[in-house]
Amino acid sequence: AAAAAAAGPGARTGQARGKMPIPGVKHIVLVSSAKGGVGKSTTAVNLALGLRRVKPSLQVGLLDADVFGPSVPRLMNLTGSPTVNERNQIQPMVNFNIKCMSMGFLVNADDAMVWRGLMVMSAVEKLVRGVSWGPLDILVVDMPPGTGDTQLSISQLVPISGAVIVTTPQDIALIDARRGVTMYNKVSVPVLGIVQNMSHYVCPNCQHVSHVFGEGGAARLAQELGLECLGDIPLTQSIRELSDAGKPVVVSQPDGPEAQAYLRLAESVLAKLPEKTDEFG
Repeated sequence: AAAAAAAGPGARTGQARGKMPIPGVKHIVLVSSAKGGVGKSTTAVNLALGLRRVKPSLQVGLLDADVFGPSVPRLMNLTGSPTVNERNQIQPMVNFNIKCMSMGFLVNADDAMVWRGLMVMSAVEKLVRGVSWGPLDILVVDMPPGTGDTQLSISQLVPISGAVIVTTPQDIALIDARRGVTMYNKVSVPVLGIVQNMSHYVCPNCQHVSHVFGEGGAARLAQELGLECLGDIPLTQSIRELSDAGKPVVVSQPDGPEAQAYLRLAESVLAKLPEKTDEFG
């Protein structure tokens, strides 16, 4: 199945066609970070779920574009292999009313993807164009860390409504977040703003607030770059435990403070998206 995902038109073909929309998809939002380990995938999953909770009429999809380290199957509690429809397109897996696609559905969980750049770009194009996504209002894309082949491929393949940059407040993460913003500016992808993940820790016993990774770093970076800080997500045990269990906090504890932080993020992202009145197709 993994070989099939890497087959078909290569990245050069995609570039020749230009930025062709995905049929039936109105908006594509990239959730990105130039550094791993900042909670980007957990943010992407809860953003997708939060968008539907903020506006239940929305049809939302989630694409796991991290070929080498797919996390969406575990986070969304999805197992098994997708089917193929009569048009030879892959049918997304669905949970919590979110259409999902990931390389993790096409390979064994313990397999290591040892692929060169061209194979990665071809696989990404298959996940973007070879999946029956529509109709969707918003496709959230969980991007791999870094500023490499996948980021370039997706930005050249399809029109992007905007990118959300996830970082922690610490200086070493902010350096890479700045690089991520610079990269998207270079490829003409609008940056909707910055999310400060793991912004603070609240002791469950005494309620003392600790800024483990520093305080306000993302807000300062956003101001410096002329962007908005879209939200602060706390560092909590419940987010980690529920994510590992495939029960995202937005659906498992929708009234809790953690879920409310993701809902505020979803509201901010919705407010940043340009209006599109065209019908699905």
